[in-house]
Amino acid sequence: MIDPGHNGGNAADPAAINKLVWAGTFYKPCDTTGTATNGGYPEYAFTMDVALRVASILRAQGAKVVLTRSSSAGVGPCINVRAAIGNEAHADAAISIHADGGPSTGYGFHVIAPGNVGINSAIVKPSYRLALDVRSGYASGTGEHTATYVATNGLTVRTDLGGLNLSTVPKVFIECANMRNAADAARVTSAAFRQRAAVGIAAGITAFLRGH
Repeated sequence: MIDPGHNGGNAADPAAINKLVWAGTFYKPCDTTGTATNGGYPEYAFTMDVALRVASILRAQGAKVVLTRSSSAGVGPCINVRAAIGNEAHADAAISIHADGGPSTGYGFHVIAPGNVGINSAIVKPSYRLALDVRSGYASGTGEHTATYVATNGLTVRTDLGGLNLSTVPKVFIECANMRNAADAARVTSAAFRQRAAVGIAAGITAFLRGH
């Protein structure tokens, strides 16, 4: 299951995306608008483009792929629905694709694995293995440095993300770059980089599924 973060209609419907939904241990807004480069290239467009590229690569290898959204014309879905899509598909692996809006001096990518909040305890260990594989695949595929402003060696564990708390299948988030950094912004706006990002993510997922 591939989850391209945010959506193009979110900014125009604050009532919908600010509605509180259950995030596993607390209530949290349905979704957010995401970030953008200083030049105006939005995160939701980046995540959709990369997600479609990842799906194409995996399908060519024979995988069945489910996406949480197929375009950037809508609103949401909410974080709980995004998790439910992967759960209902009984996905062998799930990934939520994002790009960060960190400090402009920071650059690089990081992968987020779920911490144990009780209801997701069964998927914590396999999700961590998935995070390691995605980190390795993405670094190799893109040459992108691990984040200089957050995480440790490109990996962090969080318990505040409903998409991870509510998942019943192995799942991670990836922040592919920092859109507020000039060098990273140049990369995410490049179609060639987005293809490399997709190749790297797909390689990480494939390695996990093959048990490497």
